[in-house]
Amino acid sequence: MSGFFPSLETFAKGTFATVATLSTLSAGLVYYGQNYLIYPSAFPPGSRIDTRWITLRCYLLPQKKELELGATFMNIPKEMSEDEFIASRPTIIMFHGNGGNLGHRIPLAGIFFKRMRCNVLMMCYRGYGHSEGSPSEKGLRIDAQAGLDYLTSHPTLKQTPIILYGQSIGGAVAIDLASRNPNKIEALVLENTFTSLPSLVPHALPALGPFSFLCHQKWDSASKIPLIPATTPILMLSGAKDELIPREHMRSLWEAVAKRGERRKVNGSEWKVGLERAKYMEFQHGGHNDTCTQPGYWSAISDFIASLGEARQESAHVTPMLSNSS
Repeated sequence: MSGFFPSLETFAKGTFATVATLSTLSAGLVYYGQNYLIYPSAFPPGSRIDTRWITLRCYLLPQKKELELGATFMNIPKEMSEDEFIASRPTIIMFHGNGGNLGHRIPLAGIFFKRMRCNVLMMCYRGYGHSEGSPSEKGLRIDAQAGLDYLTSHPTLKQTPIILYGQSIGGAVAIDLASRNPNKIEALVLENTFTSLPSLVPHALPALGPFSFLCHQKWDSASKIPLIPATTPILMLSGAKDELIPREHMRSLWEAVAKRGERRKVNGSEWKVGLERAKYMEFQHGGHNDTCTQPGYWSAISDFIASLGEARQESAHVTPMLSNSS
């Protein structure tokens, strides 16, 4: 009878071998397969379309003086040309989340375009939609920079203030881009993004939590926010019921935003500036994918963008005091 059952030693060895094998497989999955986990560009089915194009397939929606029914009415001077009107409006660069493609975000672009009368550049990362290649942190950073460089070299759009809008991993892309181009970005709008990917793994993929140190796709937003000037306005929108990214991530990023204030001398006194133009909003019923449908979400963005225009107008009307040398 004793020969029928494996010995304790054999059992222990077998268990150890099983655990070691599973651990090795898990570690391999985290290290070598993480790009497929982080960037599911083929989900939902039909999101990825094979093509021979070697360029990014993005959508650019420049403003028009006259739009169809449903657009916000603006009192535009008749003598203003189409290009002049385009140049007078903000330009939004949209960075989408890691699932689907830019086609799924067309309704969001429509709100920026029609209701807020913004120019819109909808980025489509490599490996997504009709864009060629495979997504990675390095690749997405290049794609984001290419989008910004296109706008800043465009004969008309280079005159417009550029606002970055990022959802989920798109928020990390926006933060990274702003940190590397501090003088080219007017403002950021961030929704349900994270402090870094390694810190998110234990929550998003609990089974792989012990191997989060192997995550080479960092997207370390917490360390990049301090590189964004304190005078750059930031609007942070968080869904309290986000099932993928705990709201603590957004709160931690908000703390980083609050700490980036710089001190200036004004009339002999020292002032901390920057935070007064940043705002954090939490939507109690917002989940990871439906925070943008919560009441007050779009009005908050609209008010934020409008406030940027008012601030620019105030700055334009400030007359510097000149000392009389005579």
